[in-house]
Amino acid sequence: MAQPQTESPANAALGTLPAWNLGDLYAGQDDPQLAKDFVKAEAEAEAIARDYQDKLSALSGAELARAIARYEANDETLGKIMSFAQLLYSGNQSDAALARFYQSCQERMTLISTKTLFFTLEINRIDDAAFARQLADPALQKYAPWLRDLRIYKPYQLSDELEKLLHEKRLTGKSAWHRLFDETLADLRFPLDGKDLTEAEILNLMVNKDRTVRAKAAGVFAKVLNDNRRLFAFITNTLAKDKDIEDNWRGFKQPISSRNLSNLVEDEVVDALLSAVKASYPKLSHRYYRIKAKWLGMDKMAYYDRNAPLPAAQDNVIPWAEARQMVESSYRQFSPELGNIVQGFFDKNWIDAPARPGKASGAFAHPTVPSAHPYILMNYQGKKRDVMTLAHELGHGVHQVLAGQAQGHFLSDTPLTLAETASVFGEMLTFQNLLKNETDPAARKILLAGKVEDMLNTVVRQIAFCEFERAVHAERKNGELSAERLGEIWMTVQRESLGDAFDFAPEYNMFWAYIPHFIHTPFYVYAYAFGDCLVNSLYAVYQKSAPGFAEKYLELLKSGGSKRHKELLAPFGLDASQPDFWHQGLNMLSGFIDELERL
Repeated sequence: MAQPQTESPANAALGTLPAWNLGDLYAGQDDPQLAKDFVKAEAEAEAIARDYQDKLSALSGAELARAIARYEANDETLGKIMSFAQLLYSGNQSDAALARFYQSCQERMTLISTKTLFFTLEINRIDDAAFARQLADPALQKYAPWLRDLRIYKPYQLSDELEKLLHEKRLTGKSAWHRLFDETLADLRFPLDGKDLTEAEILNLMVNKDRTVRAKAAGVFAKVLNDNRRLFAFITNTLAKDKDIEDNWRGFKQPISSRNLSNLVEDEVVDALLSAVKASYPKLSHRYYRIKAKWLGMDKMAYYDRNAPLPAAQDNVIPWAEARQMVESSYRQFSPELGNIVQGFFDKNWIDAPARPGKASGAFAHPTVPSAHPYILMNYQGKKRDVMTLAHELGHGVHQVLAGQAQGHFLSDTPLTLAETASVFGEMLTFQNLLKNETDPAARKILLAGKVEDMLNTVVRQIAFCEFERAVHAERKNGELSAERLGEIWMTVQRESLGDAFDFAPEYNMFWAYIPHFIHTPFYVYAYAFGDCLVNSLYAVYQKSAPGFAEKYLELLKSGGSKRHKELLAPFGLDASQPDFWHQGLNMLSGFIDELERL
């Protein structure tokens, strides 16, 4: 289990930070129920194989519905086990015993799930006419959206033998490289002023009000990454080649296409988003950062000045209790139902907040399974951005709770593009609440600038990340890329996206190395921009006092993965496939910059 927060001079101002209680999943690694669930899942997997392998096409619709229900229930049992193992490991990735436990669970889960791998493969081999007859049975309608989204993979499915090989080899392939990356990053220490800092601690210093502190922290961070450049480059190259091999076998035309398919969004919609954001660089990031450079009294900013506090900004630490009040009240004012769910995360210890050595960096909301509840991991340092991160992750959390309760295990899973909707909307609720209550013009300017920077990080920075990935994966087809070449690509997309307000030091060319999304989920990053632009358009509808907006929004969250983006947005009069949709969302960000220029 994650250890309780220990008080120290560095974190005393934060107050008592919560550590999650994973007991709602299992009491610990030695919990007898965990062992029983593994045995039960394996026995049921064998029974499902006996009862249904090579028989699914001949079943009636009602029989297929019963078979899927059994398969779903067993998958949820395995999902609960793996959620517990992953969360435990995330709490301290430097702990060898926890790493072994996590790996052992993965290996056993893989062996069990291999027994039922036939299930989805067979469904995709059912003839269209026969499948239509099965789907006509009312008993199967519950699973119709899941089946719809499963069968889009039909053209890219390989033989059963190859699919089984890829499934079993994942442990010694992608998953092994992910683990190596995570543990390497968790173990790195950044020596500064006589202290060995973790990644979270050194990154926190890079947003310090004192420019000397920022510069020193950035230099140390860059040096340590550079000292490990060969390993990070090798991991990146290996995973890019692994993806290229599998994409070629499956027949995906572009490296990004498999992500678009899993996001249930068309290539042309994503291309329109990327083009719209890139075309908006000059009026968004380029313009804002020139304004910020003037505020800071600089002709050119260094890369470590990008997120620097403004000169008049108060560098006050925001205690955890105050952060909770800000976020919870914002959700509650919008919807009492959402407010109650948010309150539960705090009251029931579903959040792990303190930064600790070995803990996974950044923040995430893990949905676990509908029979349990989500958990949130943070590295809370008391900054305003940490408060916004809390609002963001709680958006994921309430989405996961509502979708799980309404849709069940299979249909609660939401495409990444829509998964970011609730999180970004939660951030916007919190920000607008703070802005509404701020009457001092100077403080309002600082608050607005902070939001603009967060939105630029969500939209412009993530699209630049996506452009970096597109370039890396395209070039990797022709051979391995050196760390230096990866750095050159990184610097190119950074200069293009951030503009001429920056003077980039050569050391910045290693900052691609610590981005986990590049490793774990290639091309995930555009989902943030997708979500931000979508939410901006949604929020514009909300600001017009559209009747029943909150109720419609809750229905959107409860839909989980049962509907595509067109169906979900139709009640709000929005359509992401229209060319002007993305510009409509980007105009809100541009409007904030306009207001800052006036201030």
